[in-house]
Amino acid sequence: MTDAAELRRRTRALLEGQRPASTDRLDFLRARFDAGLAWVHYPEGLGGLGAPRALQAVVDAELAAAGAPDNDPRRIGIGLGMAAPTVLRHGTEEQQRRFLRPLWTGEEVWCQLFSEPGAGSDLAALGTRAVREGDTWVVDGQKVWTSSAHLARWAILIARTDPGVPKHQGITYFVCDMTDPGVEVRPLRQLTGEAEFNEVFLTGVRIPDSRRLGAVGDGWRVARTTLMNERVSIGGMRLPREGGMIGPVARTWRERPELRTHDLHQRLLGLWVESEVARLTAERLRQQLAAGQPGPEGSGTKLAFARLNQEISALEVELLGQEGLLYDDWTPRRPELVDFTGREAGYRYLRAKGNSIEGGTSEILLNIVAERVLGLPAEPRTDKDVAWKDLAR
Repeated sequence: MTDAAELRRRTRALLEGQRPASTDRLDFLRARFDAGLAWVHYPEGLGGLGAPRALQAVVDAELAAAGAPDNDPRRIGIGLGMAAPTVLRHGTEEQQRRFLRPLWTGEEVWCQLFSEPGAGSDLAALGTRAVREGDTWVVDGQKVWTSSAHLARWAILIARTDPGVPKHQGITYFVCDMTDPGVEVRPLRQLTGEAEFNEVFLTGVRIPDSRRLGAVGDGWRVARTTLMNERVSIGGMRLPREGGMIGPVARTWRERPELRTHDLHQRLLGLWVESEVARLTAERLRQQLAAGQPGPEGSGTKLAFARLNQEISALEVELLGQEGLLYDDWTPRRPELVDFTGREAGYRYLRAKGNSIEGGTSEILLNIVAERVLGLPAEPRTDKDVAWKDLAR
């Protein structure tokens, strides 16, 4: 059984063979993956050693102390947090070996082709069609709010393959090559001035059946794996104390005593405590997760993440007064990542508005918590047994 001592030994052996100061960054990351130190809880040969998930922190600490490069996780968050656990759980051995290594090293960026103009909160109502022609699927449709589509090589895609059954049953899950003919990516400029999101048009895109994840028509079950992991990756990220949005506000409070008032002090104390509770809850959730099998509790952590970010960023703008209204740069650009703490308060305030929409709207997540965590009765549904093609649109 792999324990902490064995992981330290393996990590030090990696550092001896691939010294960070003299090894190319990508070569080091590949060697780390091959040594099973990328995701220690993944199976051997797929970046892991079948060890407990909690022991990843042992490896990370040893590598950080040695100044080893990381894989820029914020840039490849969709691949790491959503695509990888889905491929691990539902992919074939061939798919796992093809996709997981370059995904983890950051050689291939991933995006998520789920939401559509008419299927956002009600994702199962999606209308993008995939029609089979022999060993190939021909896909036509439109996706929207696709983070990093302008950078991505691969996309996780759900499409309707059978319109004659109820909406949750006629969906199939694919891996789409974003460089294929018929894939068009257009930027969506946001409130912040940036265009990290995109809309994606699919016109006669041909996807081999070998890039299907799961059975035909079983895409909703596969997609639920992605969605639950998405919520954990957003709301359950590992943070130090005063990490995330509460950090800049706390620093401003300590460094700018002239801005303090009694009311702001009380609000800051409350939000600081809530942030710490959310951080510790997320840590406990991560420790409970079995590899690739998150539960609905991730919806609760993502709910708290969105609400706290919006309340904290509003407090920060109010604390700074006129300074909080300043904005450094409205130049349109297509960023590689979202940097919440590297910009000014105005950016955080505007960008946090999207937190209650992306990764599942807060309204949908409240339903999930109510039904799957608290066991309350489900809301009545009139479309449960109606074929997708017969639904009013």
